[in-house]
Amino acid sequence: MNNQTMGTVVGTSKQWWFKVNRKPVRMHALDGAEFPCIIKVEYTVNGQVYTKRKWMNAGAPVPKVGSTVQVTYDSDKPSKAKIL
Repeated sequence: MNNQTMGTVVGTSKQWWFKVNRKPVRMHALDGAEFPCIIKVEYTVNGQVYTKRKWMNAGAPVPKVGSTVQVTYDSDKPSKAKIL
């Protein structure tokens, strides 16, 4: 994966089923809870639009919909990519 382009975040989805508790003592069920998120990114290579998803760990900063992120892709198979 040696080529880079910019992609646009087109969606985010919080994974409510996977709660990570960050506080040792909680006052209610969601006190200190953080949830991982999946972001969906679209990027274009040679006029072709591709979509890639990335799992974001609980507590990691999640980019907002509409923001741009860097994408590294395989020149032989642009659908094979990593979101940085």
